[in-house]
Amino acid sequence: MAAEPVNVNEFQELARQALPKMYYDFFAGGAEDQHTLRENVEAFSRITFQPRILVDVSKIDMSTTILGYKISSPIMIAPTSLQKLAHPEGEIATARAAAACNTIMVLSFMATCTVEEVASSCNAVRFLQLYVFKRRDISAQVVQKAERYGFKAIVLTVDTPRLGRREADIKNRMVSPQLKNFEGLLTTDISNDKGSSLEALASEIYDASLSWKDIEWLTSITNLPILIKGVLTCEDAIKAVEVGVSGIIVSNHGARQLDYVPATISALEEVVRAVGGRVPVLLDGGVRRGTDVFKALALGAQAVLVGRPVIYGLAAKGEHGVRRVLEMLKDELEITMALSGCSSVKDISRRHVRTERDRLQSML
Repeated sequence: MAAEPVNVNEFQELARQALPKMYYDFFAGGAEDQHTLRENVEAFSRITFQPRILVDVSKIDMSTTILGYKISSPIMIAPTSLQKLAHPEGEIATARAAAACNTIMVLSFMATCTVEEVASSCNAVRFLQLYVFKRRDISAQVVQKAERYGFKAIVLTVDTPRLGRREADIKNRMVSPQLKNFEGLLTTDISNDKGSSLEALASEIYDASLSWKDIEWLTSITNLPILIKGVLTCEDAIKAVEVGVSGIIVSNHGARQLDYVPATISALEEVVRAVGGRVPVLLDGGVRRGTDVFKALALGAQAVLVGRPVIYGLAAKGEHGVRRVLEMLKDELEITMALSGCSSVKDISRRHVRTERDRLQSML
């Protein structure tokens, strides 16, 4: 019998063994040269710690509050689509793991389980991720259904006017399953004999005209708070606050959209400064260790969202795998906090880390 994984990275290999190549490549792959995909992870490794000693860390409190909801640690589940391709229970298994770990799951708009199925699977705080379709009535219907079923916020993904060029999916002729949230509303069964049917589907249904003025439309159809996901610059962060969003997620879509954008951890501080504490800033992309979570918090994020590691846990061991991934990251964060001299997440400060920019400035 194979040894149990001892860190999140080891789940990736288990997922690769468990999944058909087409599906593994879909989950693991990035856009074009995959430069940003590698950089999302590697940029964390260039940030070092400045631990403080002789601090009482006999009790560690990792809990935090997101939009008024208390969670056990600042580690949330990012929206990832088509989870039934990873495991037959799909998003329901992930939702149950999130509930068991007392954290927030963001359900993908392109989920393979319905809003109702996920809502009734367990009791937990959940957010819904949203794409705006050319047929606005469909996006509006799903948002309103999520609100009826007790979802607590909408996470609007704004970096996808078109789908990024994911070459593995093109080579594998990736096929999209029918998406149950849209049954009877539109067909998601679009074939593309030249490449990825996902790309064909996206260009058919996503609204490339989506712009800042549409935030007003979204606030007119729901009472839920809106977080905007896909911000990488201070200009867009300021604009987001001006149009009245309730939170910002620094994200490059897991490096699946535009290659050669910065790693999210590299863009985080600029966004945090621009926002100036007016709304919470979260981060996703490249988080593989508890040390990464600590670094993001030190640079001003209120929490991180984890995508691929959750999928790898799901593919390898279902709900139990997702729980293990969340627990591993939490355990690593706890030991990082203890060894850095932080007994609660409020104690984690910019003074606890050194970035490449800090090192360059110290040389000047």
